[in-house]
Amino acid sequence: MENHIEERACQLAVYMIENRATVRAAAKRFGISKSTVHKDLSQRLPQYNPGLYRQVKVILDTNKAQRHIRGGMATRKKYKGE
Repeated sequence: MENHIEERACQLAVYMIENRATVRAAAKRFGISKSTVHKDLSQRLPQYNPGLYRQVKVILDTNKAQRHIRGGMATRKKYKGE
């Protein structure tokens, strides 16, 4: 079981780095919850592969910084009927 989780965490990280994907996009692609993706990347990955974690941390931080902008754009689109 442990090996499966380690492998999944590494696959998630590689996917997010290659595609500059969000946690939501990665969760949808792998068929798991956003909570699982976040836990795999932020808590489990540093133990298994610290180098890969440092790379994916940049993506996570960027997405977090842009989150409020994406939310505002989605709301604008919703009410403008675009």
